[in-house]
Amino acid sequence: MKSERVKQKDGFMTCMRELRDMLSGRKAPSLRTSTLYILLFNLSLFILISACASLGSPDGGPYDETPPQVVSASPANQATNSEKKKINILFDEYIKIENASEKVVVSPPQTEMANVRADGKRIKIELFDTLRPNTTYTIDFADAIVDNNEGNPMGNYTYSFSTGPEIDTMEVSGYVLNAADLEPIKGILVGLYEVQLDSLTGDSIVPDSFLRTRPFDRVSRTNGSGHFVIKGVARNRRYRAFALQDMDNDFRFSQKSEMVAFDTLLFESTCRPDFRLDTIWSDSTHYDSIQPVRYMHFFPDDIVLRAFLEGGQDRHRLKEERPVPEHFTFYFTAPADTLPRIRGISFEGDGGFIVEPSLRGDTIDYWITDTTIAYADSLQFEFSYLDTDTLGQLVWKTDTVELNPKVTHAQQLKEIEENTEKWEKEQKKKQKRTKNMKPEENPYLVTYIAPDIKPSGAVDPNQIPLLTFTEPIEYIDSAAVHFQLKVDTLWEDYPFELLRSETSTRRYQLFTEWEMGQQYRLLIDSAAIHGALGHWNREVKQDFRVRKEEEYGALFIQAITPDTGVVIQLLSGGDKPMRTERASADGRADFFYLRPGEYYLRCFVDADGNGEWSTGDYDSGLPPETTYYFPRALTVKAQWEVEQQWELRGIPAMKQKPQKITKQKPDKDKKIKERNKQREAEMKKKH
Repeated sequence: MKSERVKQKDGFMTCMRELRDMLSGRKAPSLRTSTLYILLFNLSLFILISACASLGSPDGGPYDETPPQVVSASPANQATNSEKKKINILFDEYIKIENASEKVVVSPPQTEMANVRADGKRIKIELFDTLRPNTTYTIDFADAIVDNNEGNPMGNYTYSFSTGPEIDTMEVSGYVLNAADLEPIKGILVGLYEVQLDSLTGDSIVPDSFLRTRPFDRVSRTNGSGHFVIKGVARNRRYRAFALQDMDNDFRFSQKSEMVAFDTLLFESTCRPDFRLDTIWSDSTHYDSIQPVRYMHFFPDDIVLRAFLEGGQDRHRLKEERPVPEHFTFYFTAPADTLPRIRGISFEGDGGFIVEPSLRGDTIDYWITDTTIAYADSLQFEFSYLDTDTLGQLVWKTDTVELNPKVTHAQQLKEIEENTEKWEKEQKKKQKRTKNMKPEENPYLVTYIAPDIKPSGAVDPNQIPLLTFTEPIEYIDSAAVHFQLKVDTLWEDYPFELLRSETSTRRYQLFTEWEMGQQYRLLIDSAAIHGALGHWNREVKQDFRVRKEEEYGALFIQAITPDTGVVIQLLSGGDKPMRTERASADGRADFFYLRPGEYYLRCFVDADGNGEWSTGDYDSGLPPETTYYFPRALTVKAQWEVEQQWELRGIPAMKQKPQKITKQKPDKDKKIKERNKQREAEMKKKH
């Protein structure tokens, strides 16, 4: 006899055959088949509705706000004596890894990049480097793991294992800042080298060359606040910390274009039980209580690495451009103390160009005064310049260059012709509307040079106006340049000097003794100034008003520091220096004639006495000059004098720079979206 289970199976199959015949029209449905059909239809409809509802609101039920949880790992997390290079981490739901290349860090660093990927509910990791013996390995995911549907963050997560019998669980942390302006540096590598002891003397063997010869022992990466945490550190061993902007991904300091930081201090990682106060919120605006939370506090947690680019960067020709026939520019990656040489191919000799290097010397402008050379569509020449070779030495290099203007001389003439034609039509219309109209000069037939004068209008008594022209100046008729002071209603001549800037043939500075509250006027007669390209000026009239004394405040700074040679800079809201003063021997710096507003302060210890911030040098162990920020804005009001003491070392470096002028903002914390609260509020509105 058939078993009960076999009978049930035969009955089910018979019903399914009848249902198939019914749907094909070959047989009328029996009562049993009709009942089964109705049940299957209702079941399918229920599954479809449930599936739609399970995708989330509105309004198929509450959103999933539970972060992913680790179910298991193979090998187990913190396993010892493990030699497996393939690791699987299983979660309780589907997950994904966000910004894996930026956030996931394997330590010790891998010469061949590890394969880390999300696969459904698993994270699969494959290591390709040979595993070091008796070494703790950590795969730090930071906050990169989120669930696949709602994006709920898991929080910071690190997986670790050891190839030896013990696993290292200590941590060290700190910050990496730009040495020049204390900007947090995001995404820079931070690593440790273990410092060995000399077997004979017991002294520390400091690995000054390790950063050039081998990868870090332990490694991490900074977040948006410049903060780093290095995990898997051994207890009772000495370390030194370094930072490296690893451009070629070899975990070594191999290029001058890589930012680097080093700390000469040796440290051992320690820990102790501690607690912090956490706020328990009853809702988004009200807190319920503040509770102590116990945790293990690892030290040191205040390492500060000041990263810098070394001086003497490699020099290479970057690009060149020729916007108009009379002018072309070369750009370099770094300056040189010798100008390039030109030998013409499409012209003879060096062309007689006017050469104007930038202040830093990494940009060089050339002005073509010979129209027969300028008006040729193609400019061909040999260009010899100092270039950095593979040994890091500056050597002469010669390239053949061909430059074509973006706008040719023929196009310039055509544009003048078209504009003249339009202008003449407008003139004819005006003449018909206006009798006895004086003839006007065609503005398109002559190109005039006009100075850009800054500042203009209202000026401060310590400002020097700068006149910048569009081409090099060949000649100025000093008798045709006048400077006047307004006395009552009359303008009287006033002493002044108009001197060419030391750094440019296109810039002139106006020197005079300003009197507060007075009005002045600069007059330049027509054709008083002649440019090297054959152009001249129209008449110039520029008025200046010197602000009154009661419109200003003053700021007096007293720097408290054991260092000498402190240079203090007054900064704008854009973190740009507005004034620079060298502090006196006792740290005093005075800033007069300040307009009302908010100001910031930065200073550096001028160790080499050159008046400028100087970078460091890794090979010689020379750190960059130390920079400090006053931690808040200072408000200056009219007719106020502000006295401010500044203890340079009173606040840790990572807390000095005011957030308002810090360009690198912290990463936004990933939080549960709490959309269920919003859903409940919307449902209450509906009902």
